[in-house]
Amino acid sequence: MSLYGLIVIVILGLMFLASAIKVLNEYERGVVFRLGRVIAAKGPGLIILIPIIDRMTKVSLRLIAMDVPSQDVITRDNVSVKVNAVIYFRVMDPVKAVIEVENYLYATSQLAQTTLRSVCGQAELDELLSDREKINTELQEILDKHTDPWGVKVTTVEVKHIDLPQEMQRAMARQAEAERERRAKIINAEGEYQAATRLAEAAEIISEHPMALQLRYLQTLREVSAENNTTTLFPIPIDLFKPFITFTENMDKLRMVQEKSGVEKEE
Repeated sequence: MSLYGLIVIVILGLMFLASAIKVLNEYERGVVFRLGRVIAAKGPGLIILIPIIDRMTKVSLRLIAMDVPSQDVITRDNVSVKVNAVIYFRVMDPVKAVIEVENYLYATSQLAQTTLRSVCGQAELDELLSDREKINTELQEILDKHTDPWGVKVTTVEVKHIDLPQEMQRAMARQAEAERERRAKIINAEGEYQAATRLAEAAEIISEHPMALQLRYLQTLREVSAENNTTTLFPIPIDLFKPFITFTENMDKLRMVQEKSGVEKEE
């Protein structure tokens, strides 16, 4: 055998080995087709194929994070918003992912977009903003149900952002401001009510125990004297004026009696 023939044989042998031996990573599986029919999903590690007869398609089993572009959605209460999301999924059955759908990545992306519009369109704006967990769960269940025949498992769906029109943002800001003012007024009224209740209770206690008022006078006097004031007010107990008040009332009664008796004599 000539040297040229030996070189040709070596080259053919290398080409045969290159096409026959495949190495798959731990996260990869190879769906092997033999004359057009699926044999099995092989891997990871060293895979030997029959050249020309066998054909292999690699499938990754790692978790895939796919961004869903912003979708124009009209909510149930007729508000136009833009919603985008992210979905997390992985291939559970490589054979189904290859033979049941032409491109499972593209199919999953399109299904996620249509499902996002459908689910968000059935909810009201307040529900979209306040109850995202419910929306996420509903999206995940619908997507997982439709992708299960493809051997794809949708693990999580998260609504990332809801873009509201400027008019709606201003209206919501006014609503939030009005709500804060309402709460402030309620808290202020509640405080006034509690203060009035406490004052009424204090008045009842003081009316039953007059000396409590004198003690309050002394406490107020000490508080005022503790400050650097140029003018000091000395509270005078009301009891000191009672004799004068009683004397004045008696004099008025006596004067009225005298005037009445004088009128009767003249008649």
